[in-house]
Amino acid sequence: MTLGPLMIDLAGPEIDAEEREILRHPLVGGVILFTRNFRDAAQLSELVAAIHAARSPPLLVAVDHEGGRVQRFKSPPFSRLPPARRIGHELDADVREGLALARRTGWLMAAELRSHGIDLSFAPCVDLDYGVSEVIGDRAFHPRADAVAQLAVSYAHGMRDAGMAATAKHFPGHGAVRTDSHRSLPIDRRDLADLEDDITPYRRLIANGLSGVMMAHVQFPAVDERPASLSRRWVGGVLRGELRFQGAVFSDDLSMGGAAAGGDIVERAELALSAGCDVLPVCNDRAAVVSLLDDLDADPEPASQIRIVRMRGRDGLPWDELTRSPEWREARAALDRCTMVPPLTLRPGEA
Repeated sequence: MTLGPLMIDLAGPEIDAEEREILRHPLVGGVILFTRNFRDAAQLSELVAAIHAARSPPLLVAVDHEGGRVQRFKSPPFSRLPPARRIGHELDADVREGLALARRTGWLMAAELRSHGIDLSFAPCVDLDYGVSEVIGDRAFHPRADAVAQLAVSYAHGMRDAGMAATAKHFPGHGAVRTDSHRSLPIDRRDLADLEDDITPYRRLIANGLSGVMMAHVQFPAVDERPASLSRRWVGGVLRGELRFQGAVFSDDLSMGGAAAGGDIVERAELALSAGCDVLPVCNDRAAVVSLLDDLDADPEPASQIRIVRMRGRDGLPWDELTRSPEWREARAALDRCTMVPPLTLRPGEA
């Protein structure tokens, strides 16, 4: 059986009977976890193992675990990770230390998740910090494109060292719009040429072997009338064509308000697949998942299958062995220093 394009969620810390049937459906290829799916370390490892065992080849297991506001597992044994902006402040104070912190944080995040069997975290967020988007806010490393690119590459290298592929988001950029795409469709009226700074981190990451990209539910009418997540121009033309990206493309959650411009859930999924997306997360809407399983017609493409399988995690260490390693101790020490020392610089508007 191949892996389908749908990435779905679960209701609680164990798989219920209905969910077991859903996970066996050929259109399903992965599961995204939330805080409600985590009770303790042993339970989480058992849940992930059960998800992997539900199908062959195993389903992907993903989570949003950037740090700061977006970290699904915040209680022990997981380390509390700083928001990306804090790492950017460290870069402002000392470039070498900032890049080292980014790599260690990426490694720590990925290593702890891999220890519990989780394949991937949707990170890093490489939107620029324009001081406009509240939903992005301190999830962005920095206002400067070159700084975001440097930090994102270091962070992704740390993830790779821990056995996890990086997924940069939200392409081509969510930082310059006020509207929250969870609720409605943001509109960015800039021309393509004016988006070069937003795209710069992706260029650098792709040159360094980036494995995954998550598309933004943002409309750029000067480029295409459809949201980037549902747009052939953005996925096939810009990302795969101009930037030569060969990894897996994820839409953002198709149940979000920003995707509603694509029609009902089946129409949204059809547009995303037609645009070139490989994986379609659908979260917190079981009825939408059922509709897709009943009505979506999607034949697996061999190239897409290869891209999805390459997102699978590798080389996870057992927790006890991980926490005894010098790499974990060094990363935790760097994290403790980062969270204890206040930022040394203020950016415009932060005073």
